[in-house]
Amino acid sequence: MSLRVDTPGPTTGVRRFGPTTRWVHRTTATLMGVCVVTAACLYVPQLAELVGRRELVVRVHEWAGLALPVPVLAGLASRLFRADLGFLNRFGPHDRVWLRAALHRDKRRSSRPAGKFNAGQKIYAAWIAGATLVMLGTGLIMWFTHLTPLQWRTSATFVHDWLALTIGIVLAGHIGMALGDPEARRGMRTGMVSREWAEREHRLWRH
Repeated sequence: MSLRVDTPGPTTGVRRFGPTTRWVHRTTATLMGVCVVTAACLYVPQLAELVGRRELVVRVHEWAGLALPVPVLAGLASRLFRADLGFLNRFGPHDRVWLRAALHRDKRRSSRPAGKFNAGQKIYAAWIAGATLVMLGTGLIMWFTHLTPLQWRTSATFVHDWLALTIGIVLAGHIGMALGDPEARRGMRTGMVSREWAEREHRLWRH
């Protein structure tokens, strides 16, 4: 089997993502961005003074955080989106090869075999999904203060704050890598990538 080509001609490309996957990614990214920006406005004194209206910022932050899982849950209605999640959640022997090459800073493409998603993308997706759930849980503990003891709220605040900082750093790395790969961004924006890019970066990807 080979990579599916949509139409012949000079603009021939490979369909990488369907509309649901692109919508889920775009909506989740927007909500995550709102959470990061509002968190910065709450914790950085200079931004807090500049923006003001702390109560409104808190409410926007809370509701954006609560809404974070919604796009993924809605996307599960799509068969193609579920298939993409299956690719993300499945590690194979080639992923271990990719990780060894990454750890040894071996940048040869032949040493980094990848299917539809490479091992780095899979680890990022798993980590950000887990971090989102932890942020949601700790945020709820901080929000509904009357339901939990003080020790729980104190611990939740500590985890929430430091994990938020970590998420900000990881997201910055994710955005930086995306900026360095215009073809990958085009795939998420339009759903299409060039055959050459697909065979070069994801040579084990077949559908």
